[in-house]
Formats: sequence, structure tokens, C-alpha cells
Amino acid sequence: MPLHLTKVAYGATSLEDMRSWFATRGEEARLTTRYLPKRHEEIVPGGSLFWIYKHQLVMRSPILGFEEAEGGKTHIVIGTTLIDVMPAPKRAHQGWRYLDDKDAPRDLAEGEASGDVMPGGLASELARLGLV
Repeated sequence: MPLHLTKVAYGATSLEDMRSWFATRGEEARLTTRYLPKRHEEIVPGGSLFWIYKHQLVMRSPILGFEEAEGGKTHIVIGTTLIDVMPAPKRAHQGWRYLDDKDAPRDLAEGEASGDVMPGGLASELARLGLV
């Protein structure tokens, strides 16, 4: 089973904002990070970067690989195809975090709707209470 990463969609004002940003990037995009994940061999092939928006995992991008970047940093190379997933609560964090495949939300089937994204404050409070 592949290992995944999670990352906050920092600066995104909506899910459509995210989709439009990725639509202008071609086939792949590069996210710069300070360090190569220690478990990178478990991530590629088959892992994804799950995006956190308003305290929920909402979409994922396939991770295509890792490459060296300027200044000793690392690029996380991702596909620009955004795959909608069943929204799942997730606290915001800095940088990226690992996500086991068994804990990753499932992809939405074609034509399946996830409903509206739950407001961040409500999702956080329900998660704190252990209700989601």
C-alpha cells in the first residue's frame, strides 16, 4: 500500500480557485520543500498529495516523484489532475505530513457529489468532540 502526504492548500480561496490554479500548470507541478521525506520510497509509485481546505481533506494530486531543487531543497513533483475525494476532517499543519493508505479518504465516483464542504470551524469542533 502506498504512503501519502497531506498539505494545506495555503492561499486557496475556494475549491474552484484551486482547480483554476492547477489548470494553468500543464501536466505536472513542483512544490518546494526543505527536506526529502525520509519515507519517500514508500510514496512513489502510487502515493498522492491530499489537499486540506477548511480543515478537510478534499482533493488529491498524484505524486510523480521527487527531485533535487536549488539550495539543497527538494521538489515534490505532482500531477496537476485534481481528484475529488470524500471530504474527511483533518487539522491544518505547516508543511506536509504522512497519511497511511488505510486512513486516506476514498475517491468520489464519477457523478458522485460530496455535498458542500463543511465550514472549517464546524469541522474542527466536531473533530475535537470525536464526532467525525
